[in-house]
Parts: sequence; structure tokens; C-alpha cells
Amino acid sequence: MGNQNILKNSIRIRENKHKDRNLVQKHYHQMHQILYVLENSGEIILNEQVHSFTQDSLAFITPYSPHSITSDTKMTVLVLEFEVDEFGNDMKMLLHQHSFDETRLINMNLFTSGNVRQLLRRMLYEQSQGKVINQMSMKICLSELLLILLRNRKEPSITNANTFRAERLRKYMDTHYFEVTNATELSQKIGISTRHVNTIFKEQYNTTPMKYLNEVRMEVAKKLLVETDNDIPSICFEIGFESLATFYRRFKEFTGVSPKKFRLENKYSG
Repeated sequence: MGNQNILKNSIRIRENKHKDRNLVQKHYHQMHQILYVLENSGEIILNEQVHSFTQDSLAFITPYSPHSITSDTKMTVLVLEFEVDEFGNDMKMLLHQHSFDETRLINMNLFTSGNVRQLLRRMLYEQSQGKVINQMSMKICLSELLLILLRNRKEPSITNANTFRAERLRKYMDTHYFEVTNATELSQKIGISTRHVNTIFKEQYNTTPMKYLNEVRMEVAKKLLVETDNDIPSICFEIGFESLATFYRRFKEFTGVSPKKFRLENKYSG
């Protein structure tokens, strides 16, 4: 019954194995597809143009868009099929605004590629379970994947590898400050040592990643203390601290006063 349920779902993910020097003739599908290269390389023809199709490459293919693939060696590709209509008008409008109503090859940075791989792994697991709740989870994962690809389109082109890594770390902490727990986690995001992460970040921003993370959290805390009536323990939790005592200590080091005193002094100052 599990397999029958998943076949009725409008989101499906499968693995395609391409043999050495294998050609998949030009064809099209009635659904949207995302093709992600897991291993080795080849070429893909999209919109009558030939593109290199290597490990971690991603192709976004719209319905009835002809495409073909040639493998240089044995190549493994994940194929994610879905119906955009499942997501309502908001997602369709976003895709249209960012030109995702056209077939394209998407260049991804290290962070985007890593996040996409994790979501695809999750979708493979959810599909294998075959229950209604797993189908719902696949829809959530796909929504997140599409948003990641939309945001990836806005990324600037940076040629220096260390500058790029430092910039990506900074942006990651700006938007995920509530999730980061330690420096090791940050270094794992880009696959380099913690010491090297500290070096390249300090060269770019004259501070360490963890000090920058603390600054981001403190600025958010100040804003929440002044602009909301949220309890201080709630603010502590929201910005990523597990310990209220640690939050109080960090906040006083940053501002010179306790969170409570800061709120009293600033909430009605405007």
C-alpha cells in the first residue's frame, strides 16, 4: 500500500543510472523536473545549448521542455518530479518573477549545494515510508528546496575563494543565528578546518565568526526588547541561547546593562 500511495503523489524522486557514454535522446515530460548529478559527469542539452553536467550540477526543467543527456562515464542523477500547481499561486508567482518558468542550469555555491543534498536525502527517506504524513513532508522539503534555489539566484559573483567563503558564512549567520551552536558546525558547512574558518573570516571582517554571531544575536535581542513585549526567557530562546544565564552574561558584556534594564531605558525612548 505504501508504494501505491506514493505513486498517487504529485512529488516523486528517483535515481537514474547512466552508463558509460550513454545518450538519453531528446525528450520532454509533462511535469517539472529537477535533475541533480550525484556522481561523475557528462553533458546536458537545454534550450538547444550544450552545458557541462558535473557532480552537484542542478538542472531545473519545465514541462514540455526538450532536453537530452550524455554521460562521459557512469553517471548517477537524482530526478525529482513535481507539479507546481500543488503549491498555489504564491509559489507560481515567485517562480515566474525569478524566471523559473524557463528551463535552466543552476550554478550553486557550496552552501546551497549542501542544503540541496540534505533536502534530497530527506525526500528519499520520506518517499520510502509511503504514508500520507511522509507525502506532506516531501511537499515541505520541496518548498524549501525551491526557496533555496530562488535565493541562490540573488547571490553575487565572487571569484576569490576565501572572500566567497567568508561572505557566505556571514550571510549564513545573519539568517541562521538561532541555529548555530559552535565554530565546528560553521567549518563543516564549507568543509574546511575551524582554524582556517577563523583565519579567512578575520581577514575579511576583522573578527571571529563566533564573535560576529554573538553581535548578530545581541542586535536582534535589543530589537526584540525594545519593539516587543516578549518575555526575556522567550527572547533568549528565540535568538538561539539554551541558557538564560549565558544570555544575560553575553548581553551585559555587549551593552553594559542587563536585558531588563536595557528594556526599561529604551522601550519608550522614542
